Amino acid sequence: MRSGGSQTVPAALRKMRVLATGLLVGMAALYLVSRGLQPLHPAWGYVRAFAEAAMVGGLADWFAVTALFRHPLGLPIPHTAIVPRNKDRIGDTLANFLRTNFLIPRVVARRMVRLDVAGAAGRWLAQPPQEGGRIRRGASRLFAEMLTAFDPQRLGGMVKAGIGSRLRATEIAPILGQLLKASIAEGRHLPLLDSVLRWAASALDANEAIVRAMVHERAGAILRWTGLDETLADRLIDGLHKLLHDVAEDRDHPLRQKIEEGLDRLAWDLQYDPDMRARVEAMKAELIANPAMQRWLDGLWEQAREALLRMARDPQAVTAGRLGDAMRQLGQTLQDNPRLAATINRFVRRAAAGIAADYGDGIVRLVSETVRGWDADTVTSRLENAVGRDLQYIRINGTLVGGSVGLILHLLDHLL
Repeated sequence: MRSGGSQTVPAALRKMRVLATGLLVGMAALYLVSRGLQPLHPAWGYVRAFAEAAMVGGLADWFAVTALFRHPLGLPIPHTAIVPRNKDRIGDTLANFLRTNFLIPRVVARRMVRLDVAGAAGRWLAQPPQEGGRIRRGASRLFAEMLTAFDPQRLGGMVKAGIGSRLRATEIAPILGQLLKASIAEGRHLPLLDSVLRWAASALDANEAIVRAMVHERAGAILRWTGLDETLADRLIDGLHKLLHDVAEDRDHPLRQKIEEGLDRLAWDLQYDPDMRARVEAMKAELIANPAMQRWLDGLWEQAREALLRMARDPQAVTAGRLGDAMRQLGQTLQDNPRLAATINRFVRRAAAGIAADYGDGIVRLVSETVRGWDADTVTSRLENAVGRDLQYIRINGTLVGGSVGLILHLLDHLL
């Protein structure tokens, strides 16, 4: 992703530039005045020494600060315009810094052990900051800019790859078996079974003509000649309807019992039968690799990204209505339930360490390639706007320190 265009210079940076340059100009004027007045009194020699050394210090630091971001006076002096010339290396260095200091699993786990993520989230959800808070606005804007700046396809690919790898690493057959067993034990499967029976009855009604055609085709010539095939079809359809009705109405029906036994057996096989678990894993792998599933994951990520952007740009809307009430209730629960908070904190720590282990290299490449995608002017202006105010202090300090050194040397020269 490329980002161009000039960045607006912050007012504080402009003010510091004027101050540093004004101080340098003032030292030049003081030098000219003291040079002309030096014959009148020896004290002007000290003033001249201070102003002269201050000019040298101020000019040297002006050159050093300017050389970081551009060629001083537009002259192509070697080893100047350091940031634009080394943009790619800066991106790589920043990415490696993140990898070395933040994206190592043990470092992430050690730093997060002191974080009470659940408590902080609970307090924020229970009492969201008031609209207009600087921290809230700044965090929302930063989050929105980060989502916009990163390449959506690469970031989406990382999210999709992460979901896919987690699905592949999770053996779902035992989970399905446990869910099915728990549903049977609590009777939660009965409404589903009743729905299946009703669906079967509706499907039989809708496909009655197909059933009659099948009976007619498979009946012998004598049955068709005598019309008994129609009678046989009527009896078959009526029998199936009665069977489905009896199974649906009678909870002790032998066929329903057989279905219950089959579900019990399926729950056991899903948990303990190696062949069944292998078949389920094969079906899961085929489903994940299916292009339709990949398109669904792409759409899921894009919807999540758009929702996050809307939330970041209008965080107040998230805390309104029923969703806001639910969020506040969740926040209160997180504060009042230490066991739940501890579970969430432990999960967050493990998830963060797992992300650092699995996707640290991908995040590093994403940061590096994002910086590489910016043009030199964008990188220069962003860095200068971020640290330029402190660099102007260096110019001011250089001017004052240089003048002080010149004054001390002049004093030593007269004393010795």
